[in-house]
Amino acid sequence: MDGVQLLLIVTAAVGGIVLVVALIGGGKPLRRLLGSAVQGWCALAAVNVVGMFSGVFIGLNAFSMATSGVLGVPGVIALLLLKAVFTT
Repeated sequence: MDGVQLLLIVTAAVGGIVLVVALIGGGKPLRRLLGSAVQGWCALAAVNVVGMFSGVFIGLNAFSMATSGVLGVPGVIALLLLKAVFTT
């Protein structure tokens, strides 16, 4: 495993822990998680609809659905940034 993969894994783990703490700390964690997931999936759909005009798409697979579902809108933004970094 090279340094970039290790950095991504550590970042994802820390982000997941922060997300869990934030969701549980505010009360009604299931409702907040579900709301964040729906917002993320809507943002993913919006990116793909706008992609018909701009040419920017995010493939629908288990990773992108999980990322946008767990992280919400920031997860979709992270997917766009990762696509921009690794496709150029």
